[in-house]
This record gives sequence, C-alpha cells and structure tokens, in this order.
Amino acid sequence: MQSVKLHSHVGRDGILKLEVPVGMSEVDLEVVVIVQPLAQASTDRPVASWPPGFFKRVAGGWRGELVREPQGEYEARKPLE
Repeated sequence: MQSVKLHSHVGRDGILKLEVPVGMSEVDLEVVVIVQPLAQASTDRPVASWPPGFFKRVAGGWRGELVREPQGEYEARKPLE
C-alpha cells in the first residue's frame, strides 16, 4: 500500500480534480479519498505575533534571583587613527 498526501484547491465549480502519478500501469487499484478542509489562518492577528494568552502564562514565571555572571575583561584594541 502506498499513501500519497496532496493539498489541492477546489475551484468555483465545486469539483475537486486530482491527478496522482502512481508509477504503475495496467493494474487495478483501490483508491481511498478523505476530504478534509485545511484550517484557515486567522486574520485577527498577524502571523508573527505572540500567541493568545502568552504573557499571562509567562508573566512572573521566573523563580529565584536574577544573577549576572562576571563578563570578563575586554580585549585591548588599537586606537582608531
């Protein structure tokens, strides 16, 4: 059995047209088609924004003390001329 997953578009005529190359010829096949609409992207918020409720879940989430470790010494550089 071979599984093929496609994303397709139904036009104004309401008919789904499929062309699936299977690499076989002169054989009988059983074909199962499952039609499931894709979830539409929400237009309420930009795609790159924070998920709903994000700040409520993370605000106050840090436990313990905030410590900045020593940063070390800066390298000596030649002065600009």
